[in-house]
Amino acid sequence: MAKKKMLFIYNPKAGKEQIRNHLSDVIDILVKGGNEVTVYPTQGAGDAVRAAQEKAKRYDCVVASGGDGTLDEVVTGIMRSGKIVPVGYIPAGSTNDFANSLGLPKNILKAAQTVVDGRLFPCDIGAFNEDTFVYIAAFGLFTDVSYETKQVYKNVLGHMAYLLEGMRRLSSVRSYWMRVTAEEMEVEGEFIFGMVTNSLSVGGFKRITGRYVELDDGLFEVTLIKKPNNPMELNQILADLVNRNIDTDQMYCFKSASLHIEAEEEVAWTLDGEYGGKHRVVDVKNQKQHIQFRVPRRDVS
Repeated sequence: MAKKKMLFIYNPKAGKEQIRNHLSDVIDILVKGGNEVTVYPTQGAGDAVRAAQEKAKRYDCVVASGGDGTLDEVVTGIMRSGKIVPVGYIPAGSTNDFANSLGLPKNILKAAQTVVDGRLFPCDIGAFNEDTFVYIAAFGLFTDVSYETKQVYKNVLGHMAYLLEGMRRLSSVRSYWMRVTAEEMEVEGEFIFGMVTNSLSVGGFKRITGRYVELDDGLFEVTLIKKPNNPMELNQILADLVNRNIDTDQMYCFKSASLHIEAEEEVAWTLDGEYGGKHRVVDVKNQKQHIQFRVPRRDVS
């Protein structure tokens, strides 16, 4: 039987650089699984996009190893390549929200084994103007933390680095006037934070996106936080968000397959924890079940 051609793109600097210690074992598992493996270590930001875009169409499967940002780049590259191929993910980042949502093993070698013998799960993917995101597009409070927090701090502190950096910024909270049009509703006002998600957790916090999240239903979970009147209100909003206590006086929470957002000024966005540029007008669309990920097989009992 002919071996399947597999492209393995990994970020050597992700997390605590733990993939380096397991690289030969990971490749061994992939090869033993009947794959002819081509290995590509990324050389810097954006390199995984370029590599996947140029190379993916020549392979049967692409495997990404790193954090969620690396996965975002690989999926973006595949979307631009003109050929949609299945994706394996070996998480090796600091927080790995999306890997947790997929139920992937935290152990690198077990995750590699899942790439070999897991089942295919057709997952929703987000379109953001001309760009792509896998599990979150967000603006406002804390969203610049992940790409402004130095990698060395991320490695040592994990997602605590995001929280510490965020707490330091509470005194300089900005708000943005926006009109948000979804399929069944339209809201406008001043918002300090917004996120469009397809994930069970964000920043390591579970349930923050909602209690009934499906990754393949064609719908995003949308959260918009209104501008608070004082610091006490802000602290209450943050506590409510983490505990998912929805106070409609302070936030909007709803599901939608698409959004059109207009702001008075250009607003910086983050896509899967990486800088997504500044935009005044944003169109977000859910591409239902667009990419197949290798995930653990369901237990048969």
